Amino acid sequence: MTDALLPAPPQALEKESDSYFRKGCNPLAQTGRSRLQNQRAALNQQILKAVRMRTGAENLLKVATNQKVREQVRLELSFVNSDLQMLKEELEGLNISVGVYQNTEEAFTVPLIPLGLKETKDVDFSVILKDFILEHYSEDSYLYEDEIADLMDLRQACRTPSRDEAGVELLMSYFIQLGFVENRFFPPTRQMGILFTWYDSLTGVPVSQQNLLLEKASILFNIGALYTQIGTRCNRRTQAGLEGAVDAFQRAAGVLNYLKETFTHTPSYDMSPAMLSVLVKMMLAQAQENVFEKICLPGIRNEFFVLVKVAQEAAKVGEVYRQLHTAMSQAPVKENIPYSWASLACVKAHHYGALAHYFAATLLIDHQLKPGADEDHQEKCLSQLYDHMPEGLTPLATLKNIHQRRQLGKSHVRRAVALHEESVREASLCKKLRNIEVLQEVLSAAHRRSQLKDAQLREDDDLLDLIEAPDIVSKTEQEVEIILPQFSKVTVTDFFQKLGPLSVFSANKRWTPPRSIHFTAEEGDLGFTLRGNSPVQVHFLDPHCSAALAGAKEGDYIVSIQDVDCKWLTVSEVMRLLKACGQDGVDMKVVSLLDFTSSMHSKCATYSVGMQKTYSMICLAIGDDDKTDKTKKISKKLSFLSWGTNKNRQKSASTLCLPSVGVARPQVKKKLPSPFSLLNSDSSLY
Repeated sequence: MTDALLPAPPQALEKESDSYFRKGCNPLAQTGRSRLQNQRAALNQQILKAVRMRTGAENLLKVATNQKVREQVRLELSFVNSDLQMLKEELEGLNISVGVYQNTEEAFTVPLIPLGLKETKDVDFSVILKDFILEHYSEDSYLYEDEIADLMDLRQACRTPSRDEAGVELLMSYFIQLGFVENRFFPPTRQMGILFTWYDSLTGVPVSQQNLLLEKASILFNIGALYTQIGTRCNRRTQAGLEGAVDAFQRAAGVLNYLKETFTHTPSYDMSPAMLSVLVKMMLAQAQENVFEKICLPGIRNEFFVLVKVAQEAAKVGEVYRQLHTAMSQAPVKENIPYSWASLACVKAHHYGALAHYFAATLLIDHQLKPGADEDHQEKCLSQLYDHMPEGLTPLATLKNIHQRRQLGKSHVRRAVALHEESVREASLCKKLRNIEVLQEVLSAAHRRSQLKDAQLREDDDLLDLIEAPDIVSKTEQEVEIILPQFSKVTVTDFFQKLGPLSVFSANKRWTPPRSIHFTAEEGDLGFTLRGNSPVQVHFLDPHCSAALAGAKEGDYIVSIQDVDCKWLTVSEVMRLLKACGQDGVDMKVVSLLDFTSSMHSKCATYSVGMQKTYSMICLAIGDDDKTDKTKKISKKLSFLSWGTNKNRQKSASTLCLPSVGVARPQVKKKLPSPFSLLNSDSSLY
């Protein structure tokens, strides 16, 4: 239960400049949470083995014709199914091991439900990415060994994130990096042969896919899961701790909701839209519960208006848990949601509903309308406490009549006792909840308190004046809401930025291998102008100049000059390099963009053990940007670039953006596409 860390590493490894582990990751931390995660990983492997054995037995049963063999296979299949059910129940036990994730300083607080991290298998990017760099980018792949190693190290670190903001930032940085990697190395027209395998956090069933969509979705799920673990770790005995818990659960709901809306056809049960909708409800319900605890933290004063507020806040928490339990009981979620989670949602719905009736009884019984009191205010509060008053009663008359107040208060006490008994009964029906001592203590204490108040008010003629206690209207001063993930706050550098600007040098564009061109400037005139901004393009090429005769073409991208990489250089920087070449001539390397076939589709096969095969269609949408506007007149050709006379005109021509293939007209300047826009456009089809 306590986070007992290993001895600190040597001092040299603790320096930020020479850290052994990435910030936000420490795989050697032997905490209760890490041990639980290791047990989850081991269970996943056992479930995988059992599922494979069941699949093999089912296949054998289909083809076997000998009756004795079929009977033997049926017997083995029953044993395998039994083992598989026991393993899944053991995994459910890990999912309800909420005590491991709670704050160690807390006592007598209702436990919250965190999500466990999804487990994955190791992935080797090196061979595939090296081959692609050599084939697609025509560069020496060994120059990128360090970048590939950094990518693999980052992925490995994401398997053991720390339970704090640094761990969240680590996962977010990998998620953003995947956007760069996808656009650099994963063309939409073919599979790269890298198999990503992730285990379902609820069922343990593995799912494999050969594209990054499953990888990105699983990382998003783990970001949301990590937020839930941060929320349960907060100290709920302090105001700051409760505010942190509310914020963490709202952010968890935001990440899971973003996952649901962005990746709409994930093959894993725990990331299906129906399951994610339930998980979002669960996170918001727990955030609302923390809001109630924050209001009650300073103590509940026995005052009329304070009790009205607390009663409605408790009713709000009971309402959201009632809605959550209803959602958990619907197909297909109820087949995969842990039974203990649904039971705990039902227990909390009854528990907080009982608290609402208890506080309503207290404000009616313990407070009398005294001369000089604000009758209008109390009447308004009491009328807003119910949808409608019991038959024959009015708010003001009830406040003034001691007998009516007492009878209505006693009906609320009886309702509170009944709901507390139901919560205790529901908790006793679930084996996992029976073992959570703090939950049993909280439920029993609240039940005894209501029973004591009921015994104090009980009279012989109660049955003659029985009033049905009305439902309490739920109301809160802080309505919890989804907080979307803020990826823009995480600064990430593209590991493979040496390949060039992503707007040009990406997997969905093709170009010729670099061509070496040697030419000289005649009387300071190159024979062409420059335009674009990282990388620079050859523009207005004189077909009779030295560069054209050496092989340069209109629209070529300049990638190097005198062996200096120019992919990220601006027009002015390229011009300075050209000036420095002198009379010996210019050695320049250029590439030409090739036409890319549009409207191409690719099937992405997803295989999940124990599930049917599914297919996701990824459509490459290419807009109308490449269509030539025939009605637009092309401006008069500028004179060739010279070092002195055409400097002003050269400056204006150099501010133009990179053109599309086959387009001679200028276009509006575009920014380098963000990985988020690329993620949203492609991933929404997944």
